[in-house]
Amino acid sequence: MTTAVDWQARAHGLVEKLTEAGVLDDPAWRDAVESVPRHVFVPTFYVQQPGGDWSATSAGSDGWLDAVYDDRPLVTALAENAAGGRVTMSSSSQPALMLRMLAALDVRLGHRVLEIGTGTGYNAGLLAHRLGDGQVFSVDIGAALVEAARERLAGLGYAPTLAAVHGAFGLPDQAPFDRIIATCSVPVVPWAWAEQLRDGGLVLVDVKRSAHTGNLALLRRYPDRLEGRFLPKWATFMAIRDTDAAPPTLTGVTMQPEVGWRSSTQLDPQPWTAVVPWFLASSRLPQRLVFGYRGRTETGSEWATFRGGDGSWCMVRMLPDERGRREVCEGGPIGIWTQFERAHDQWDMLGRPGWDRLGLTVRQDGSHRVWLDEPDGACSWLVTGGRDAAR
Repeated sequence: MTTAVDWQARAHGLVEKLTEAGVLDDPAWRDAVESVPRHVFVPTFYVQQPGGDWSATSAGSDGWLDAVYDDRPLVTALAENAAGGRVTMSSSSQPALMLRMLAALDVRLGHRVLEIGTGTGYNAGLLAHRLGDGQVFSVDIGAALVEAARERLAGLGYAPTLAAVHGAFGLPDQAPFDRIIATCSVPVVPWAWAEQLRDGGLVLVDVKRSAHTGNLALLRRYPDRLEGRFLPKWATFMAIRDTDAAPPTLTGVTMQPEVGWRSSTQLDPQPWTAVVPWFLASSRLPQRLVFGYRGRTETGSEWATFRGGDGSWCMVRMLPDERGRREVCEGGPIGIWTQFERAHDQWDMLGRPGWDRLGLTVRQDGSHRVWLDEPDGACSWLVTGGRDAAR
């Protein structure tokens, strides 16, 4: 049986690791990490094995406590989808990422904070320890997740307001808030969040139209818009869910190499190695895009594949030929790789800007405009439109 001394020593070790990494320099957050036991919120975690199966590690198992107080994300809940596969439903985010987000949000005493995505409840516990129960609100569409988080928090003496509701709606009955932090990704920032923020308040959210196509954006509330910059370092969260169930699988998209149009590319077949141009291409790509692999060779998979919800598809050969080029085959309404190539070329011409040079403006009509360097600068992209709108 693990004693209090065991976890407290490990929590202190985690604090030291986060401090050395430069993501924890606020004494109040140091105190929160040392005082809120992460293991209470992660009684079991899951690791996917090379064959695709998941193994579970639970309280008392060898390595469980060390893993919980390591600086890494842990999958904490799985569900079976319609295809019979097990998919991730919830996780405990990497502590360094959460502390980096809390620092970026500039959370202070007296602030009312809304968290979108309760998950295990650990982040709500950190917030409640720092701000007090009455200042912390957290929502999740997973009713069982919310109830488990409530019990864990109560067992530690915390009682923030938790609710099992769709995160896109926020929590209007408890508004206004000074800060909103989303621990799930969204294809567009809900305007309901803007309506629930005080003027000058901040929202930090992972904006992704589909897998890997975006990043964390820190946006300030102005009378007519949300506006701010992307964080310099890329991060990702699971997508927001519309129902308290496993996300639906993409069906009905058949890749037909024999009828697709062919080309070649020098780009990496895994485009998130160039996440900025992949994001800039997102307005021209199917909103729902699923990545996978197809075929086997002696060295690994033969093809990287992309399937879009509109019937578009793309295959990119993993290994290059002697000229350093890879075969591409695509079909359907949108040339997925063609659009990525065009965005990559423009990114090249602009000097390959990083996330630190990109910002986002969100307006009540739902438009999301990404801009380079300044909101009224010479270059911007309408990423919620059906085509590129660079000025």
